[in-house]
Amino acid sequence: MTSFKDAYQKVLALYQDFGHEQVSLETAMGRVLAEDIVADRNFPPFNRATKDGIALNYDTIEKGRTSFKIEGVLAAGMPSQLLLDTSNCLEIMTGAVVPDNADTVVMYEHLIIENGSATLTKNPNRGQDIHLDGSDQKKGELVLEKHCILSAAEIGVLAAVGKASIKVLTLPKVAIVSTGNELVEVEEVPLPHQIRKSNIHTLYAALSEEGIVPTKLHLPDEKASIKKALDNTLKEHNAVLLSGGVSKGKFDFLPQVLEELGVEKIFHGVYQRPGKPFWFGIQRETKTVVFSFPGNPVSTFANYNVYFKDWLKRSLGLPLPKIDVILKEAVAVKGDLTLLLRVKIMFNRGHLVASLVKENGSGDLCSLVNTDGFIVLEPKIDAYEVGELVPFVPTRDLL
Repeated sequence: MTSFKDAYQKVLALYQDFGHEQVSLETAMGRVLAEDIVADRNFPPFNRATKDGIALNYDTIEKGRTSFKIEGVLAAGMPSQLLLDTSNCLEIMTGAVVPDNADTVVMYEHLIIENGSATLTKNPNRGQDIHLDGSDQKKGELVLEKHCILSAAEIGVLAAVGKASIKVLTLPKVAIVSTGNELVEVEEVPLPHQIRKSNIHTLYAALSEEGIVPTKLHLPDEKASIKKALDNTLKEHNAVLLSGGVSKGKFDFLPQVLEELGVEKIFHGVYQRPGKPFWFGIQRETKTVVFSFPGNPVSTFANYNVYFKDWLKRSLGLPLPKIDVILKEAVAVKGDLTLLLRVKIMFNRGHLVASLVKENGSGDLCSLVNTDGFIVLEPKIDAYEVGELVPFVPTRDLL
């Protein structure tokens, strides 16, 4: 048995480098950037009108002129034009190039347009309503740093700098494996002694949120079958997530099989609840890491979110943000087990407040519907008090 803190650090210490790959802009959403991106031109690349109206030279206003003859119309996408007479103006649309000899844009709402002239109804400020060339970014400047997660905002920037193909970090190949003769398919009607598979679908859904499409595999409680299937699985994947068959029952063959397949045990058993029988190891030859979770659904769910997700972040070079929440009620944690307690989160004046979820042990799958995450409480002599800050591991988007 190992402590919760030691188990967590040992998992993170075996982070992996999966390399990188090129993907199209259309498929890059949610991926981790593997290269620095610099501006290929100034942003914006010209003095750009930000309002529909007229472009003029402000010097003429200082000379007392308030009415301007309109020489023409400039639309977005037109090449740069010249204001032939600086006592005149050009109508200009949002996004159009401001003429070199004009330095101010006045929107239509502050004008009267009639008989080919524009008359001011409100005096402008010099240089107003012009997005200046290079004022956002200069050519060659860094616009995106590698190891950022690509959201819609970053996708827009990549498009603007002409990156139709992007270098991103390769995601791991993951297999999820369920074990147990009591498990049947979702569409089946289970017999009284059977239950439908749920853990493998929970893990599949959780991995899909990370952009990973895992291999799914179910194994019966037969040692020979388990060994043959896992031998191939270990060779073809970077990480294997197993659910069930890892405790001390007579049909829990996984620890013995993994040892026979050359998987080095890093630890088996963690001083925590739920998920105490958690087994973790690595096959050094293939560098495949193995997360063997207990079969109870809350144990699998908690260990996935606490251990695997942070292992994945560390492997992808992402930060591991630490979140604290405020306890709404006192909690006593005695003995030697770290508790991973299901909580519901509420917002109170911008603070995250955690209240315990009513649950019925680690087999209570339905309690996860009301769970926003787990608070992590180490054993201590005195109870955790109302209002105390405690570590929190989210399991869903709180917003």
